[in-house]
Amino acid sequence: MDLEETLLPGVGVRYEMRCSSGQSLGIVVQREGGAEISVYDARDPDRATGIFRLSPEEADAVAEVLGAPRLTQRFADLSREVPGLESGRLTIAPDSPFVGRPLGDTRARTLTGCSIVAVVRGMDVVPSPGPEQLLQAGDVLVAIGSDSGLSQLDRRLSGQE
Repeated sequence: MDLEETLLPGVGVRYEMRCSSGQSLGIVVQREGGAEISVYDARDPDRATGIFRLSPEEADAVAEVLGAPRLTQRFADLSREVPGLESGRLTIAPDSPFVGRPLGDTRARTLTGCSIVAVVRGMDVVPSPGPEQLLQAGDVLVAIGSDSGLSQLDRRLSGQE
């Protein structure tokens, strides 16, 4: 797979990718947040067979659909490659003592040795959240650590520790 990136001054960035199927895909990510996705004719790479125009909100939704599962899958892959390293998804329950509090208050790394690498809130993903990130009921924390550390963090988030 080849991915080419081209800056389009005043417009945004264009990405072009040739897929293993032989088709070419073009994506223009606009400065305002919208996007255009084009599929090109395999016989004539200058002819688009279809164009999807996405509003900024639609582009965000597509990015979330593609990004969140891929992010958590990458961490799961990493945990298989490094002995003793695990990844987990921990949900903030409505009765958690951390609802409405910043992520730093969990003291996850200090007390459990786990790192929170993302917060998933509905369709939104906050990668590499800072300690000031406010937690809400239903948030899913993607964490990396030892199996025992993840269990300890889960207990802590639920108020059992």
